[in-house]
Amino acid sequence: MNNCGISRWDDPREINARLKKLTSQPIWEVNDDYYENVILKYYDEKCTKSHAIFEESQKYIPGGVQHNLAFNKPFPMCMAKAEGPYLYDKDGNKYIDFLQAGGPTILGSNYPVVRDKVIELLQECGPVTGLLHESEMLIAREIHKHMPNVEMFRMLGSGTESVMAALRIARIATGHKRIIKVGGAYHGWSDQMVYGLKIPGSRSFLESHGIPRSCYKLTDEVRPNDLNMMETMLKLNKLRGGTAAVIIEPVGPESGTRPVAKSYNKGVRQLCDRYGALLIFDEVVTGFRVGLSGAQGYFDVAPDLTVFGKIVAGGYPAAGGVGGKKEYAGLMAAGLATGKHRAYVGGTLSANPMSCLAGYTAIQEIERTNACEIAGKMGDRLTDGLKELLDRYGLPFVAYNQGSICHLECTGAMSFDFSSMNVAKSAVGLLRNKEMMYVRKDSMERMGAAYMANGIVTLAGSRMYTSLADTPEIIDEALNRFEEVFKHVAKTGKGLVK
Repeated sequence: MNNCGISRWDDPREINARLKKLTSQPIWEVNDDYYENVILKYYDEKCTKSHAIFEESQKYIPGGVQHNLAFNKPFPMCMAKAEGPYLYDKDGNKYIDFLQAGGPTILGSNYPVVRDKVIELLQECGPVTGLLHESEMLIAREIHKHMPNVEMFRMLGSGTESVMAALRIARIATGHKRIIKVGGAYHGWSDQMVYGLKIPGSRSFLESHGIPRSCYKLTDEVRPNDLNMMETMLKLNKLRGGTAAVIIEPVGPESGTRPVAKSYNKGVRQLCDRYGALLIFDEVVTGFRVGLSGAQGYFDVAPDLTVFGKIVAGGYPAAGGVGGKKEYAGLMAAGLATGKHRAYVGGTLSANPMSCLAGYTAIQEIERTNACEIAGKMGDRLTDGLKELLDRYGLPFVAYNQGSICHLECTGAMSFDFSSMNVAKSAVGLLRNKEMMYVRKDSMERMGAAYMANGIVTLAGSRMYTSLADTPEIIDEALNRFEEVFKHVAKTGKGLVK
C-alpha cells in the first residue's frame, strides 16, 4: 500500500490482556528520592519562567491552560519554539517532541514548505475572505484523490464540530435517531458524545457534568472489540426506533489505546449494513497519519461518512471536516432557507484560506516525502526499543504501536472496563474502583513529569506520535532518556483495592 505507516498489527487479545493486568498490579513508578530530589529539582531550578507564566495564567484562564493536553505535573511547561522533532520552552530547555501538537504534525512541527505557503497567502489576501477561495476546492479534491470514499468534503473548525455534523447527517439519511459509540472512545465534547469517555462502561458517570440527561438519552455505548455486544445493541435499537449511525475510531478507542482486531472494522461494516445504520469513521487522528488513504484504506473498509481533524489543516487552526458518499455528504446545507431536509452546519471561519491551503500543501508533502511510512518505521523503532528496556528492567509496563501512534502504558493506565448492557452493573463497578482510578491517574502523571524532566514530551505520559522529522539517531537518544527514567522505577504498595 502506497505511503502506509503501519507495518504490523499486533494481536489485540494479547495487548488487552496485558493492559487489563496492569489494573491489578501494585503501582510501579519513579521512586520518591528520584522524584523529589531530581525531577522536582529540575522544575524548580530549570523551569522558572514556565512556572511564573503558569502562576499568572491561573488568574485569567480556568485551570491555567486553554487545553487539557497542556497540563502536566507538577505544572505546565510554556513552550516558545517548535521546530521539526523538537520543542523549546521559555527557559530555553530543549525537548524531543512526541506530542506533535496531539498528532497533526506528521511532517514535524513548523514544517517549512507549509509555513512558506501560508506566509505567501497571508501577504496576498490574509487568513480569511468570508467568500469562496480556490483552496477550499483544492483540499476537498486532494482528500478525495487519496480517500475515494470521501466523494464530497465540508471543512469545519474542529473534530468536535465534524462529529456533530456527521451525526446530524446520519439521522436525516436514515430517519433513525439512536447513535452507538464504543466505550472509552473520544469523539469531541458535544453534549451527546460526552458519554462513555476514557473508561468503557462509564456512560454518564465520569465526565458529563453540566449536561442534562436528555442530551445523551439517544446515545448507546458498547464494549470495545466486541461485535456480539454491538449486534445486541443494534437488535435492541430496532425496537426503539432504529440506529442512525455507529461511530468508531478504526484503530480502537482513544487512538488505539484499546486496540481492536484487524477484522473488527469489517465486522462493524457488515452489522451496519444489516441493521440500516450508517458507519462513521472518526479519522481525526488516523487520517493522513496511518496512511494517505487513512485507516479506511489500511483496513479496506468503506465508511459512509468520515470525520477529519488534526492533519487536515496541516497543523494550523480550524482543523476539522466531514465527508463521505455524495448521497450523505450532499445532505449538508448550502445557502439559507432551502426548505429541504438538510443538515445545517458550518462556521464563518470554517474552510478559511489559510487552513485549507495549509492542509492541501501538507497532504501533498506527506505524499511527496512518504511521511507516513517513515514516521511509522520510527514508531516501530521507538516501540521495539521500549519493549527491550521494559524487559531489561523487569517492568510490567506495556508498549505497542500502530505505526506512528505509539503507546507506553504504565501501571497508572486507565485500563478498566465496566461495559455491560445493564446500567446499574456498570455503575457499581465504576464506583468500587473510582478511588483507585484517581490514585493510578496521579501515578501516570508522575511518570509523565519524569519523562518531561528528561527531555521527552509525551501525551499524558502514555501516548506518543512520531513524525517525518524523527531519525534513528533521535529515536535512540529518546530511548536513552527513557532508560534513565526506568532505572529509578520501583514497585510501591499503592493502587491495590483494600
